[in-house]
Amino acid sequence: MEEFVTLLKTLISTPSLSKEEDRAAEVIRDFLRVRGVPFQTRGNNTWCLNRHFASGKPVILLNSHIDTVRPVPGWSADPFTPVVEGEKITGLGSNDAGASVVSLLAVFLHFYERSNLSFNLAYSATAEEEISGDNGVSSLLSELPPLAFALVGEPTRMEMAIAEKGLLVLDCTARGKAGHAARDTGDNALYKALDDIQKLRNLRFEKISGLLGPSKVTVTQIQAGTQHNVVPDQCTFVADVRTNEHYSNQEVYELLRELINSEVVARSFRLNSSGIPADHPVVLKARHEGILLTGSPTTSDQAVIPCPSVKMGPGNSERSHTADEYILVSEIREGIQTYIRLFEDLSL
Repeated sequence: MEEFVTLLKTLISTPSLSKEEDRAAEVIRDFLRVRGVPFQTRGNNTWCLNRHFASGKPVILLNSHIDTVRPVPGWSADPFTPVVEGEKITGLGSNDAGASVVSLLAVFLHFYERSNLSFNLAYSATAEEEISGDNGVSSLLSELPPLAFALVGEPTRMEMAIAEKGLLVLDCTARGKAGHAARDTGDNALYKALDDIQKLRNLRFEKISGLLGPSKVTVTQIQAGTQHNVVPDQCTFVADVRTNEHYSNQEVYELLRELINSEVVARSFRLNSSGIPADHPVVLKARHEGILLTGSPTTSDQAVIPCPSVKMGPGNSERSHTADEYILVSEIREGIQTYIRLFEDLSL
């Protein structure tokens, strides 16, 4: 247990912003080298297979990410220096998702030498999750063996998220005509944008998910104007859309494009809502082990992994991306133990 806590502290001490994960990737690789575990790499991603990998057995992927967001203002200490107070470890990436990275690695090594498993195990520590980048886990899928199931490590309090919302980011542009603010001239693009934003704010999606609730739209950024006395001829705003399993991202895009007058451009359609059947063997085993099943409002690498998957890990999602982010050693210990119980004697 202590070696995995030490690994987490080392990862915190190694800045690993999205697209800058090379040093953190080397920390994972050094850890595997010392333990004699062969691994493969692609960019800042690292992956390995259990020692007795056998053709014909289903493959389970244990995946979590080593990248972090940039530290927000308000940290009481250096976010890249782990602060240990009893069981509490404070540092950037400790909760999201360093604790999952080290806990899943502990589980992988626990089963690594087993020759009698009914399944194969793959472990991956991957990049660019926080920006949904192309050089993260999705870049490994063609190199990994065909996957039967994936567990994505994210802070869920070790509840099993059997569904998660999709993410659609929309860049919207309202266009008007410039004029003098003191005169009744021009066509104010900012006002047009506000009308559209009000429509989005009032929008209610008809189809509600039992696990994920309603799909929702939140306008998170707006920009217009060049100076105080000029009516703006353009106003841009960004809408963050979270979709449940009843709507594809493409479907919601078409709906919103018809709803508002502003031009709407989607950054990507690939992060759709994802989930797993309630009668999947892993879900049934989770029920047997008393693991709480839930839905997740956030999006993860689960959205790009093309096999049945769940999201589950130590820590609390509410701590993610906040100042003084932290994890408890007891949460890591419980996480490792719960993962092991989940996979012990599992049959796919």
